[in-house]
Amino acid sequence: MEKSYTEEKNALVVVSLLKEHGIRKIIASPGTTNMALVVSVQNDPYFQVYSSVDERSAAYIACGLAGESGEPVVLSCTGATASRNYSPGLTEAYYRKLPILAITSTQAIARVGHHIAQIIDRSSIPNDVAKLSLTLPIVKDDEDLWDCEVKVNRAILELKRHGGGPVHLNLPTTYNKTYTTKELPKFRVINRVTVNDDFPALPQGKVAVFIGAHAIWTKENTELLDNFCASNNGVVFCDHSSNYKGKYRVLFSLVAGQQMADFTNYPDLLIHIGEVTGDYYSLGFSGKQVWRVNEDGEIRDTTRKLRYIFEMPEKSFFKQYLKSPKVFNDSYLKSCKEQLSEHYDKLPELPFSNIWIASKLAHLIPDSSTIHFGILNSLRAWNFFELPPSVMSSSNVGGFGIDGNVSTLLGASLFNKNKLYFLIVGDLAFFYDMNVLGNRHFGKNIRILLVNNGRGIEFRQYMHPGAQFHEKADEFIAASGHYGNKSPILVKSYAEALGFEYMSASDKVGFEGAYKRFLTMGVADQPILFEVFTDSNDESEALEIVLNIQENVKGKAKQLAKQVLGENSINLIKRMIGK
Repeated sequence: MEKSYTEEKNALVVVSLLKEHGIRKIIASPGTTNMALVVSVQNDPYFQVYSSVDERSAAYIACGLAGESGEPVVLSCTGATASRNYSPGLTEAYYRKLPILAITSTQAIARVGHHIAQIIDRSSIPNDVAKLSLTLPIVKDDEDLWDCEVKVNRAILELKRHGGGPVHLNLPTTYNKTYTTKELPKFRVINRVTVNDDFPALPQGKVAVFIGAHAIWTKENTELLDNFCASNNGVVFCDHSSNYKGKYRVLFSLVAGQQMADFTNYPDLLIHIGEVTGDYYSLGFSGKQVWRVNEDGEIRDTTRKLRYIFEMPEKSFFKQYLKSPKVFNDSYLKSCKEQLSEHYDKLPELPFSNIWIASKLAHLIPDSSTIHFGILNSLRAWNFFELPPSVMSSSNVGGFGIDGNVSTLLGASLFNKNKLYFLIVGDLAFFYDMNVLGNRHFGKNIRILLVNNGRGIEFRQYMHPGAQFHEKADEFIAASGHYGNKSPILVKSYAEALGFEYMSASDKVGFEGAYKRFLTMGVADQPILFEVFTDSNDESEALEIVLNIQENVKGKAKQLAKQVLGENSINLIKRMIGK
């Protein structure tokens, strides 16, 4: 029989990935909504297709076939109540951990609840008929295709995960009558690897590890990652939430964020560890394929290039890929550091802004302290500049909200009253959480730098969609004018009434005369709040300059003098990155 497949792309993804994952046994029940899938597998001799009119019987047939063969078995049924009849057999499969993939076809999900014939709501299923239940999209664009690929891979992998069991996929149809696809398209396969599986070989080429938000590193795990990089010519791309301080750390945001991208050090493989990150730039420098290593074993396809998920501790992964005998090569690390150093050398004068403040203070944060950053603008600004090696850092990138930055700082500071805890935060985030300053547990070991630009600056940055509305964005998008509209006395009065030492600056001269007090070593007699007033246009210009360091980008002819950091600051930064 000549192969001919449906034109419905979601069904093509299912058929293609079933083949890629080695699944061939299918039990089909008659119907119209499942024709796209059934005809496609019927016309492909790879699949072993069996017929069962009664869906209840079909599910039990699948139990017998899966139990005897040890292989996954697919069920396919039409709409209406057909899927309800799978319940007894899938319950059996659930408690016996049998790998059965129930694909229940349906009309468009939007039709549910509108008294349209043969439409039922499958959005909620009993707890013990499937380990996982997902609904595939009707594929209309690349976003739908990505969603479909990930969901089908996830469903298939779940069949044998943690002992195995049944999985449910809801497959919408458009009733396309065309079956003219002669070659089954290839779609991205994602595989899960556990410590007991065979490990894939590392691809040839450049290997980078990207660390998202991460727990504090042990000395053992740091050395293990360093040894992995040493034996595989690797590098570690970090931001300030990664907490990795090893030999192969490169704070790469300044390079990765350039609008005229330089792909000199683009990795062939990116190994993603840790959780959510606020460093959009470096994560975008994601290589040809991505491997994720995490004990949760979940598919987190952040970059849409995920190939493997390694469900295991990080140390198990890195031990596996240590070469023996060790062949040390750090040419990739040196290349990345040289590229970063070149960008620091080209840093021009910046306007008074959060980025300028970061350039002045980052390398001066007192040793052995901890610094927290507000999400988006503050974290991004400070990710361009390295901190001293002994300084730990954190940011609320998990939920990525503005609502608890100051409270989180307080919670952290309770752990060690003899250690300094810093926070860099914007005005909206500060005022959102300012009530916690009155908490009686607030200690003298806290230093807050409040960058007050009078609005949600993110929405006025030159590259943000809100920037097209210019000043009109201030009214509702950027929410300017609240909280005293950059009042010079509001925060001062509030902070001083609560026992804070208050400082402020509105320009570079004032800042230069005040910041040393803010950075005083050791716990002072009072917590300190340093309010710095900046302008939204300056903030946006500073970001645009930093992301366009290379010459002739966007027609820029500005050859601004390299004055912002001064030679001493630049040399210190270069020493930190190993130059």
